[in-house]
Amino acid sequence: MTLRIALAQINTTVGDFDGNVAKIIDAAHQAEENQQAELVIFPELTVTGYPPEDLLLRPDFINQAWDSVQRLCQSVTNIGLVIGFPHRQDNKLYNSAAFILNGKIEALYHKQKLPNYGVFDEQRYFAPDDSPCLFHYKNTALALTICEDIWHDDVVRANKAAGADIILALNASPFHAGKIHQREQVVCDQAKTNHIAIVYVNQVGGQDELVFDGASFVTDTNGRVTFRAHEFEEQISTIEFSNRSPAPADCAPLYQPVASEYKALVLGVKDYVRKNGFKGALLGLSGGIDSALVLAIAVDALGADNVDAVLMPSRYTQNMSNEDAIKEARALGVNYHIIPIEPAVTAFNEMLSPIFEGQAKDTTEENIQARCRGIILMALSNKQGKLLLTTGNKSEMSVGYATLYGDMAGGFAPIKDVPKLLVYKLAEYRNQLSPVIPQRVIDRPPSAELAPDQIDADSLPPYDVLDPILEMYVEQDKSAADIIAAGFNPADVERAISLVDRNEYKRRQAPPGVRITPRAFGRDRRYPLASAYRGTQTMKRS
Repeated sequence: MTLRIALAQINTTVGDFDGNVAKIIDAAHQAEENQQAELVIFPELTVTGYPPEDLLLRPDFINQAWDSVQRLCQSVTNIGLVIGFPHRQDNKLYNSAAFILNGKIEALYHKQKLPNYGVFDEQRYFAPDDSPCLFHYKNTALALTICEDIWHDDVVRANKAAGADIILALNASPFHAGKIHQREQVVCDQAKTNHIAIVYVNQVGGQDELVFDGASFVTDTNGRVTFRAHEFEEQISTIEFSNRSPAPADCAPLYQPVASEYKALVLGVKDYVRKNGFKGALLGLSGGIDSALVLAIAVDALGADNVDAVLMPSRYTQNMSNEDAIKEARALGVNYHIIPIEPAVTAFNEMLSPIFEGQAKDTTEENIQARCRGIILMALSNKQGKLLLTTGNKSEMSVGYATLYGDMAGGFAPIKDVPKLLVYKLAEYRNQLSPVIPQRVIDRPPSAELAPDQIDADSLPPYDVLDPILEMYVEQDKSAADIIAAGFNPADVERAISLVDRNEYKRRQAPPGVRITPRAFGRDRRYPLASAYRGTQTMKRS
């Protein structure tokens, strides 16, 4: 007794009903005709794309989703089909999955466990159900679950008790560093504990800040992974089950630190540009490591012909910065422009000099330089129809080491969730693929070059000190006292935490960017703008 089940790890677009339906039909035909599959499983909310957010509050959106399901019933008739979609029933909206066969919905399941933490907000939209859903196909009892369900023992036990031979899990599980280990461990434990095989199909692709890594997999009844799809790639794979046990198949490599983060950043940029209809991307290229990394990511995502770099030197820009920026552009084969900002800076300073008379120069004049660059880049973006990529990293976003309407101006921030120390690792990884970032850029002290002989360490603790402090405060919610007890200098801790607390207003105005950590600004960490809370208060009491 055999059953051939295809895992359709596809990249959908939120709200693109025609495109998503076409992709589902094409994948089903490939699974049937090329791989002789008898049943094909798709990710969570396949029809709408995930996450639809407040589009789910629109009745017309829900109606279009249902119409799309009916189209699939008519178009896919020779193979069993399991898809996800939002379904309204008895005045409640459910996150649902359907088994479709011979033009009819033969089984309908509603998600039981609705996550409401981190990036998830499903209780805002959906009602939970409390019943398992089993259907029989080819003499096999198959159970449906959706994403969060598989993490809960009671759901898996109930399906096993109901007589399920195999659990089909539809997922839209977003990537962050190392999550695949946790994801597989949970599912493998469930399979082993309940002695049941699990088919785990995950979405792939970028959707706004989120990136879905795919990495779909199958476990046997002993909790061993017998198949794993590639991460960050669309893939249709068929696994043969014999007597309810999966045959061993190819297992793609598991998550690799740095390399997987780089792939996530590339896919996030590629899909944000593609799904929003931009003609390409452009960025300011300074000769520093952040913009060098963003340029490499953009080229790997979009191709050199679709990326422009703009050098905007000032009186404070060192010759080595211009030289290295040109080397980067040439190494990656992108078109680049050199637009000195001194005429614009001079004009602004002259315009403001009557009002500024008698006041000492400070960060105001530095910010004018950054904002002149922002104006130039936005003008080119408007004229060319290309997305402006900002180049700030997470360490800078944390402490506000960025200029509103200056280097923060843009439409997408590829490395806004990448700490500075990881920036260096990513740059070194990219150079292993092909040398595109000069070693001098990696070795030299980072600088905004907005004042004579300026380096970041003039204003901030060294990044090998700052980044661990930020990780404890931002990612782990540790108090100042906890961080000091871990061995950090109290002055460094106070400085870092004070900057984080004071700069929420900047982060709220920053463009979206790819999420690769468990606690990204915006979706995961949401703090009020007006607040008397200060993280350094525990220092004063200790």
